[in-house]
Amino acid sequence: MSSLQRTMLKSKLPPTIPGGRIGRADSFKKSRIRDYKPCMWNEFFAEKEDVVVDEHRMFRVYRTKKPEKPGPVLLLLHGGGYSALTWAHFCSEVTSMIHCQCLCVDLRGHGDSKVDDEDDLSADTLSQDIGDLITKLYPEEVPQIYVVGHSMGGAIAVHFAHMALVPTLIGITVIDVVEGTAMEALASMQSFLRSRPKYFQSIPNAIEWCIRSGQVRNVDSAKVSMPGQIINCTTNKLATNDLPLPEEVLEEAHHTSMFPNAFSISEDEEVGNAGEEGAESVDFKKPTTTKAATDAAKNYTWRIDLAKSEKYWVGWFSGLSDKFLNLRLPKQLLLASIDGLDRTLTVGQMQGRFQMQVLARCGHAVHEDRPHEVAEVISGYLIRNRFAEAAGEFRCHMPSC
Repeated sequence: MSSLQRTMLKSKLPPTIPGGRIGRADSFKKSRIRDYKPCMWNEFFAEKEDVVVDEHRMFRVYRTKKPEKPGPVLLLLHGGGYSALTWAHFCSEVTSMIHCQCLCVDLRGHGDSKVDDEDDLSADTLSQDIGDLITKLYPEEVPQIYVVGHSMGGAIAVHFAHMALVPTLIGITVIDVVEGTAMEALASMQSFLRSRPKYFQSIPNAIEWCIRSGQVRNVDSAKVSMPGQIINCTTNKLATNDLPLPEEVLEEAHHTSMFPNAFSISEDEEVGNAGEEGAESVDFKKPTTTKAATDAAKNYTWRIDLAKSEKYWVGWFSGLSDKFLNLRLPKQLLLASIDGLDRTLTVGQMQGRFQMQVLARCGHAVHEDRPHEVAEVISGYLIRNRFAEAAGEFRCHMPSC
């Protein structure tokens, strides 16, 4: 190649990086620097209230403002390990599309709710809790209620509707929970729970793990929902009570990470002394931490130990498909994958016994990953059934399946 050809080719290349090249490790480090600042509940809800049902039970609820025109109350039930704040972005979206009020509840053993027996997570107990809470909130006249549940909350929504505890229940939407696939997944559930870190250094650190592990794919959703899933190890209070965080804590969290390898999440039970002086390679270095650093990082842990609820798992999902199909209510099922249907629901769907919608490009937390799309689907369903009126410029679209 002549010098003229080299000069011409070089002129078409991007300029070289001053001060040496940037290696892969630096690129990973730069990609990790994201804003994991947690969000407050009042950015999404008009009020929160601790509702005392009786001397043994108190439940935290979050509500959006009352609609300008008459509309239903959307009763939103979260999944196992989550909290009412998992619905934050969905509530903002759905109330901008239709006239309704959202009522989000921290279920027994979750969030800021307090009961005498937090370990009793049977389907009947959780359903009865919801029925008693509704009666307490609306002692005179219960408004029209449309229940929406995700994962475990979806199973409880079906049990709640099946028990007919509220006479004004008008319909149900279940998000990404099917009896067949849920029962199959139970065998690996304990392994999944053991794979999670037991402790977090800070709230931003927990949010970072939530995103990088794939539990939630929408960082804006994780910023508000993750603080509702962990507690302060010192005060034993929910992490939401530590918000807003001081600027120095946010600054420190912005420049530090408990997960030094971009593709690995180091966990408390895997910490050891081996490998501290070894591999020189920046690309494939195994994450290691000293015991002192690990102990210092034990500032937050999970609000609920889901592994202890194993004896209730079968009760949540057993017979769920038949109960769902036999409900004499308008029914809707939202899934993250078409492969999620079991045989019973496949037959029911072919018979037109419920509406099904599949939302692509999202994980199990469908309503957190794609709150706008989920709000559109549910709003359209409520409008078509004449349960709610459209607000603003929202236009109802026909379902694709």
